[in-house]
Amino acid sequence: MGFIKRENKKFDYKPRYYKGDSNPYQVKHKFDEYRTTVGKRKSLKGKFNAAFDEFKDSGYKLNKTIVIIALVLTLIFLFIIDFDLTIFFPKK
Repeated sequence: MGFIKRENKKFDYKPRYYKGDSNPYQVKHKFDEYRTTVGKRKSLKGKFNAAFDEFKDSGYKLNKTIVIIALVLTLIFLFIIDFDLTIFFPKK
């Protein structure tokens, strides 16, 4: 029953033949310098605002092929479940 808390030993490894300036074992995402949501500590609202601004500036475009495929699959599904499309057209 020790009352003295032991601290974890720190291991500082330096490669013998590495001539770089930074640590080669540093874990960092390769797109972090291009993101606005990473870095400074922000509030939750600030993070959401920054994410929405980044999304607006990204130039997101709708892919026509995916939209066509989704429409075709929806029509096939409606045909399989025998959905009656005449409810959308006015009666004469």
